[in-house]
Amino acid sequence: MPALVASDVDGTLLDPMERVTGRTAAAVRRVVAAGTPFVLVTGRPPRWVAPVVDALGVAGLAVCANGAVLYDAAERRVLHAEVLDPVLLHDAASALDRALPGCAVAVERVSHGHGEFLAENRYRHFLAEPDYEHAWPDADSTEAQRAEVLGHPAIKLLVRHREMSSAAMAATAGEVLGGAVDITYSTGAGLLELSAPGVTKATGLAAVAERLDVDRAGVVAFGDMPNDLPMLRWVGHGVAMANAHPEVLAVADEVAAPNSEDGVAQVLERWF
Repeated sequence: MPALVASDVDGTLLDPMERVTGRTAAAVRRVVAAGTPFVLVTGRPPRWVAPVVDALGVAGLAVCANGAVLYDAAERRVLHAEVLDPVLLHDAASALDRALPGCAVAVERVSHGHGEFLAENRYRHFLAEPDYEHAWPDADSTEAQRAEVLGHPAIKLLVRHREMSSAAMAATAGEVLGGAVDITYSTGAGLLELSAPGVTKATGLAAVAERLDVDRAGVVAFGDMPNDLPMLRWVGHGVAMANAHPEVLAVADEVAAPNSEDGVAQVLERWF
């Protein structure tokens, strides 16, 4: 029986239509009813977690922004945040400008209970296309010039390139930035997600496990994309979805059915 259950959200807990199915919600509620903590561990900022929590019908601690934020979903309150300071934001963006010509940047900021997604648009006053094109539909961002985007601490720096894959961008960014930031991605559509150095889903989940006095050997975690790799390596039992990225499949202790078939619920039903 797991001592703690952790799950990624998009591509894992949610179905391909980005919904929490009835079967998955029921399985998660049984986990919590049994006294086992259930923790969302996601690249999403806190303000994008509330709909998932509401659909599940349970609210506990959540690790957001790939480990940068510890969030109390019940109280809708940020408990802790690891940020990139403006100097590091400027240095990273400048280095990537040279290494990835044509890229554009955005940041996610957060304070206690509030957040903001600020995307670069150098030409916003001239009705031109924004520099930063969202990788997800209906993203709620404010457009601003680069100096404003990078001028305050942020939990995440997002780097977008319309003509490159995320994997290719990550390889180049890793060579240029080294260990100055933590680099990952949760979609292949030309988007990198940069956090403060050493901040990953694993460090965020480890902080939750310590807070709840749970040993890592007792933690089961589910994921599907490269931003889940540190978490799946850290836990006692890492589960990849059948629809997962090849690198995730390679490190998993178990491969579940795809998110289109309630893969998370199928595994949880063995114990709960």
